[in-house]
Amino acid sequence: MASAIGMVEARAFTAAIAAADAMLKAAQVTLSGPVKRVDPGLMTVTVTGGVSAVRAAVDAGAQEAARVGELVSAHVIARPGDDIDGLLR
Repeated sequence: MASAIGMVEARAFTAAIAAADAMLKAAQVTLSGPVKRVDPGLMTVTVTGGVSAVRAAVDAGAQEAARVGELVSAHVIARPGDDIDGLLR
């Protein structure tokens, strides 16, 4: 398990892909699984890595999602519990 999980939720697939791109370019983080469709048009991008890297990635992804489409939420969980890993796959 990584030391942090970061999530950016955006309305529109394009905004989610743009957020994922920005997140991966901003810091040394790993994309955790595919971009998940929560509802039609509501997508979540999840990354893992070190706490500071994930925070930087989420900040960049949130900014890009808001620029391209609609940012719904962004959140970082530092030191997640071991059982959380199963929810991300």
